[in-house]
Amino acid sequence: MTELKEEKEEEAITDFIREIVAKDVRADKHNGVVVTRFPPEPNGYLHIGHAKSICLNFGIAAENKGKCHLRYDDTNPSTEEVEYVDSIRNDVKWLGWDWGMHEYYASDYFEQMYQYAVQLIGKGKAYVCTLSPEEFKEYRGIPTKPGKESPWRDRPVEQNLDLFERMRKGEFKDGEYVLRAKIDMASPNIHMRDPAIYRIKHASHHRTADKWCIYPMYDFAHCLEDSIEGITHSICTLEFEVHRPLYDWILEQLDVKCHPQQIEFARLNLTFTVMSKRKLLELVQGGHVRGWDDPRLPTISGLRRRGYTPESIREFCRRVGVTKFNSYTEIELLEYCVREDLNRHAFRVMSVLSPLKVVIENYPAGKVEMLDAINNPEDSSMGTRKIPFSKELYIERDDFMENPPKKFYRLTPGNEVRLRYAYFIKCEKVVRDKRTGEVVEVRCTYDPATLGGQAPDGRKVKGTIHWVSVNNCVDVEVRLYDRLLTKERLDDVDEGTDFKDFLNPNSLQIIRCKGEPCLLGAMPGSHYQFERKGYFFVDPVDSKRGAPVFNQTVSLRDAWAKIQKKDNG
Repeated sequence: MTELKEEKEEEAITDFIREIVAKDVRADKHNGVVVTRFPPEPNGYLHIGHAKSICLNFGIAAENKGKCHLRYDDTNPSTEEVEYVDSIRNDVKWLGWDWGMHEYYASDYFEQMYQYAVQLIGKGKAYVCTLSPEEFKEYRGIPTKPGKESPWRDRPVEQNLDLFERMRKGEFKDGEYVLRAKIDMASPNIHMRDPAIYRIKHASHHRTADKWCIYPMYDFAHCLEDSIEGITHSICTLEFEVHRPLYDWILEQLDVKCHPQQIEFARLNLTFTVMSKRKLLELVQGGHVRGWDDPRLPTISGLRRRGYTPESIREFCRRVGVTKFNSYTEIELLEYCVREDLNRHAFRVMSVLSPLKVVIENYPAGKVEMLDAINNPEDSSMGTRKIPFSKELYIERDDFMENPPKKFYRLTPGNEVRLRYAYFIKCEKVVRDKRTGEVVEVRCTYDPATLGGQAPDGRKVKGTIHWVSVNNCVDVEVRLYDRLLTKERLDDVDEGTDFKDFLNPNSLQIIRCKGEPCLLGAMPGSHYQFERKGYFFVDPVDSKRGAPVFNQTVSLRDAWAKIQKKDNG
């Protein structure tokens, strides 16, 4: 397993799952070996919730010098595609984890699982049932009332074996028969009431083509895959807790290699975020977003294209931790983690997103000065660059106000402000559009003795604003992103309400900004901080040589700190 680069000194991670694993290692259970697995179904792209599971499973294995398997749970050919397999592999690798030689597929074990099913039938622990899913739902009943036994529950073993073999040969239609485990129709756990373990599905599989027309159900396949691979700790999300008795029952009935321990933890829920593969697929197929890697989506590929780093996502997963209780995590924590990471290595530039022209009346016409600017104050090794300064500049429109409120320390009539890396300027007058009355230009004077932002006479200014030279800037495309949803929690939505009603119509704005000349040479996949505006990432898909496209990763505003301050009283 690849050793991840340690970003900073941290206390040892601990949680209830790690404590269970540590106790097992001390007791020499499984001969002291730890083998975990990450078993996604290849029916969509992975999202930030999967990242938590990836970091947990691979992390526990690494911490115990064990192994973590990457296994594709490809038991439903109707929804699975090679595209999803490839995306999963890429996402796990991008996050920094390596499974080595241990990449597996549920389909690797189809023959073994079939033989295990035959073994169950032979022991009188499974039977072929003719009831349709709708009919069996009536027979199964409700948790507080015992169900009824299927009329086919007592078929002779020989007949069950014959029917099951004919199911495999393709003699029956989809849904005509299912193979059920024979457990307990009176069990208070509804999952133990003779669950289906094999169904007929005439669909071509992305790996086995048309070799099979019967496929194992998840609950039957998953525990067997774990056992075949010698998994020691099968870590699942909390909704599988009620499935654990079935997981154990199947393994107890069969002659298996080992019996892994299933442990459940609470899945990740993130505010203002769609965390359902089904809903994400609906957004993609419905054209509400631009694909699985749309930067507005919480998919790992979407976060990657937006400019999130693997280090920031791993740090986020570490901070979220592992519990037994379902809860929501504020999206501001995720944003805080990427902001902290990018602050250390993103290249600083000045870029004006909503330009307002400034003319410095006492600056020489035609003169261009090349001023020194720091590339990253957090890392002196990144050096400095030259930026052009001239008589005509652009500043942000909201950095000027004619009638400012209290504590507005930016440019106002008669007031001085500091230009980043340059001079003090003072607003003398404004120029308006004769038709609309809108301010279209600000006339200023500058103090040539204040180069570098300090006045020899010791006078102070409270505001510093960024700028670019009108005749020495470049136009680049910038994509500004906001929350995809307007609602904080989708589980608050009334039944029958379409979650798409809460899509934010302003989740994406595309603008042309004015930037430093160096931006034209920005390479796809590189990170920038637009000073005072936020962090941006050069889109690796749509950028072209000399025509970069910048995706906004995150703003500079630290909303997480405010949440923490509020929570701490």
